[in-house]
Amino acid sequence: MRVVVADDQELVRGGFAMILDAQPDIEVVGEAGDGRAAVEAVLALRPDVVLLDIRMPHMDGIEAAGVIAAETGCKVVMLTTFDQDDYVYDALHAGASGFLLKDVRRDDLVHAVRVVAAGESLLAPSVTRRLISDMVSRGTRRLEPTGLDALTARERETLELLGRGLSNAEIAERLVVSEHTVKTHVSNVLSKLGLRDRVQAVIRAYESGLILPGS
Repeated sequence: MRVVVADDQELVRGGFAMILDAQPDIEVVGEAGDGRAAVEAVLALRPDVVLLDIRMPHMDGIEAAGVIAAETGCKVVMLTTFDQDDYVYDALHAGASGFLLKDVRRDDLVHAVRVVAAGESLLAPSVTRRLISDMVSRGTRRLEPTGLDALTARERETLELLGRGLSNAEIAERLVVSEHTVKTHVSNVLSKLGLRDRVQAVIRAYESGLILPGS
């Protein structure tokens, strides 16, 4: 899989690139030190995944993520720190498939890139759910619930469990069905609600009131 790493801190960018490029199935095809250069690199090199720092000069990571998500099929993973919580909700809405803390462990970084490249969303259990819950509890850009009436009862259950960050295997165990059936439910939920991926499903579960912040 092809990856671009974008961060205005050279040591961070170089360290991530070195870790990823050492993997037999990952090739770092480009690096960028600002948001504008990141967009240009993705448009020119067409990687499978781009790692984007949220705060970068010329164009921040959120704006860059929006352009990349709109114009390419590249998966976006945001790089963040806990003091950037206010930006996470915006990043997910801009098109990010997830995010990583900058102090991520080596193995978790590699795993995250593989997961996102495979088409899954990166929902770090102890990070993503807490941050999304926090954003919604503050009333940040809360949207009116729409489309949930199009879901079957089982699809609503699936959406709720997605919102709680459960994997397909965990949802299958909870609903006492096969993983294949869960994949069908997930696909139906995304299609009926016009959602791009599981991250957007998590957001919708909170925004619709299906899950209450902190519950």
